[in-house]
Amino acid sequence: MAEQPSVWQQRIAGQWHGRPSLFDATGTWCGFEEIRRSSVFADGVTTYYMDGGLIGGGPLAGQFRLGAPFAFGVVDADDNRVYTGPDFYGTGQPYGGFVDSHYYGPGWQVDLNTWNQVLPDGETQVYSSVLYQGWSVVGCFNGVYTRTLDDSPESAGRVERFLAEETRRGPVPYITPTKQAGAYTGDLELYGADQKPRGTVGMRLALDPVDLLHTTRTLTWSGPLSRTASFSARRDGNRHFYEGPQAWGNAIGFGRALFGSLHFTDVTKVKFREFAIDAEPGMSADGRLAVVYEIFQGNVLDAVLHGVLHWEAS
Repeated sequence: MAEQPSVWQQRIAGQWHGRPSLFDATGTWCGFEEIRRSSVFADGVTTYYMDGGLIGGGPLAGQFRLGAPFAFGVVDADDNRVYTGPDFYGTGQPYGGFVDSHYYGPGWQVDLNTWNQVLPDGETQVYSSVLYQGWSVVGCFNGVYTRTLDDSPESAGRVERFLAEETRRGPVPYITPTKQAGAYTGDLELYGADQKPRGTVGMRLALDPVDLLHTTRTLTWSGPLSRTASFSARRDGNRHFYEGPQAWGNAIGFGRALFGSLHFTDVTKVKFREFAIDAEPGMSADGRLAVVYEIFQGNVLDAVLHGVLHWEAS
């Protein structure tokens, strides 16, 4: 038994409240999951709890509606978090404020790849779980969580306002500005595949709209990770395509979360999630992007880059 919780476990102490959205495999919004999550370290043992229920869900409701609260053990460590059941089995690897988890849920009957990103404010989590049957995607949960450390009326009021915001924002599709040039910029944390910090990377994702469906993207990383690549981005509904000349790939949007892959013209490729935290119904597309990029050299993970970018119109 551990004498004290891991750094990640300390980072996620308290109760987290959210209303993540459920999407089917095509990216169609199906409903909300009303969730309260907490992980408790006591007597050297960590247990993870998840309580709530599904609102809506369509044809997926029978599979993903909770019949009882989830609870599962965690072998808590700073290199590997092992989920020991009975409700989830698998592992998660922390990279600073981000954990990449792969596990199986017998109750939901799906394999999950969960990306959980605690933002620099320490009070916000950007969460997604892509759900698989074998290698086929069957759905996705994603949303934003906020933390409480007490049961005061002030905390309850803040959570109520937060959940109202998430109700508006959850179904909003990921669409970047289509008539306003600008850039998302910020400083991101870089971790090696060994989970050790490599420093801070300055990022600029410049957008130059061509028309309502085409944009020239220019991605720039500076610092311990250095690269610039410009490429054409095309959107077809919630499907996105990156068509060179300096990077190629595609992506799919599940609401305001975009999941994609990007192949540069050398051995480097990227698996990523871009999450429009502040997206609202209507035509506003500015605000913050929470981003995670897993960077591979060939088929080998080399680094993980994550943080928050802010929109600057030009």
